[in-house]
Amino acid sequence: MKKKRLCWAAAALGVALAATGLPGQAFAEPRPSNARATLPSGFLDLTAARAALPLGPSGLAETRSTRTLQPGLTLTRIVRGAVDQKHRWTVEASIPGGDTSPDPDAPPTALKDKASADELVAGLRGDGFDARAERVTTPRTADYAGGTLGWRVRIGSFTSQSAATTERTRMINAGYSGSVTYTGWDGATTDRGPWRLDVLTIDPRTFRGALDASYGPDIENRETVSALATDAGAVAAVNAGFFVLDPRSGAPGDPAGVGVYDGRLLSETVGGRPGFVVQDDGRRTQVTRLTWEGTVSANGTSLPLNGVNRVPGLIRNCGGGEGDSPTSLPLHDVTCTNPDQLVAFTPEYGASTPQGEGVEAVLDSTGLVVELRTARGGSLPPGGSSVQATGRHVATLTALARPGARLSVETTLRDDQGDPVTPGPGTDIVNAGPELVRDGNVHITPATDGMVHPGDPSWYYGWVHKRNPRTVAGTDAAGRTVLITADGRSTNSLGLSITESAKVARSLGLRDAVNLDGGGSTTMVANGRVINVPSDAAGERPVGDALLILPREG
Repeated sequence: MKKKRLCWAAAALGVALAATGLPGQAFAEPRPSNARATLPSGFLDLTAARAALPLGPSGLAETRSTRTLQPGLTLTRIVRGAVDQKHRWTVEASIPGGDTSPDPDAPPTALKDKASADELVAGLRGDGFDARAERVTTPRTADYAGGTLGWRVRIGSFTSQSAATTERTRMINAGYSGSVTYTGWDGATTDRGPWRLDVLTIDPRTFRGALDASYGPDIENRETVSALATDAGAVAAVNAGFFVLDPRSGAPGDPAGVGVYDGRLLSETVGGRPGFVVQDDGRRTQVTRLTWEGTVSANGTSLPLNGVNRVPGLIRNCGGGEGDSPTSLPLHDVTCTNPDQLVAFTPEYGASTPQGEGVEAVLDSTGLVVELRTARGGSLPPGGSSVQATGRHVATLTALARPGARLSVETTLRDDQGDPVTPGPGTDIVNAGPELVRDGNVHITPATDGMVHPGDPSWYYGWVHKRNPRTVAGTDAAGRTVLITADGRSTNSLGLSITESAKVARSLGLRDAVNLDGGGSTTMVANGRVINVPSDAAGERPVGDALLILPREG
């Protein structure tokens, strides 16, 4: 990656958490197809001020409506195309391994080899279903060759979702499995829409508010974007980084990657994946790759940390380090495990640290060990922190953290060149991936960032290749911060593939852009209202953190 120096308060010191865990001075299901979103009043209909979005054939109708929310902050709604009458509902059957498959015992998936797909088609047709096999090809990216992902099996072509659902029920009753899908979500370049995007633009030349990231009252719980915006009095907000959702993968709400808030490192990085870096004043926003290292030390002895503010042994999105299973590399939406962990906790984590086997050294605000818990979990003293150990680290932490000893906990962030970087108190970083645009060029990095799952093309098919709701963040050549949401999983807004997300970001003038959490998490709030249509059937999804745009002070 081309080297980009971070414009932070200091340039060469690590983040010193000290004993308190704080830095030192240096540092779903488809949404119903009739769901619609409305913009706040006061918007003006505008023709496209820039090049039309690179979605569908040229010449599609496209409207842009823009409103100024506060000086230096604009909100634009872009609608392109209309419902394409050629799109149909269909049933996508899950493909077993099959007798001809290289892995006959593999569980059913959306994609497999042609022989397995053909075998399923033959079986379905024998049972009276109008089945067909379709090859799926995907575009090349900066680090992935693309080409044929595999073969899928589909049944029928229906003008309504309800008719497809009836056919799926019939299929299940016949002993098969699968799901209902809409052909507009496949990502064909000939599709005519519709697409609906919302774009927040912060112009630092006139912006006098604040750009902030918030995780809410604590790290371990989730809140909706609208709740986070309301609590902070934000003018606008979007969802931010990836996070733990399932309690079996850790603490729901815990960022699954780097999390720096007001200059404090509260969640460690995922193996060099990108971070989206913002400053309170809305200037010097950046996309950069980060790694970290941490230690706990006393009396000249240091032990390496494995994490900050997460359940020991559970590494969401992987990319933790040596000994993690199944990999030490990033692997998105996978929870790696490791029985031998040292994890530091700060007061921001929550009311109680995670419970479980192992030991926990509890520190007061000066770093003095006030308790050594022989089972992990409990509250922290005011201003205090803790370090938890599991597995083989239990004995070493027990020897180091005798009551009355003083421990020092330190962490250091490093940029893509390995140089230490030090966020100032006005800096926030949320986790992201993959990259979409670099230096003004489409530059998509799914393999580097763990979105290519070895031996599982179905995951790439669903997450990267197909259209979904997306949240994108980046900067343009004028130094403006741009935050984009694209609705999806609806007939009224098809969503974007990752490749389409990159092309859209570049067409909107972004020189650097990155993908944030999407799917059911994609949410944009303006003036106290959710203005997009979140795709979860239950509505707005609670998330791990959000990017907030606060009003002008005074």
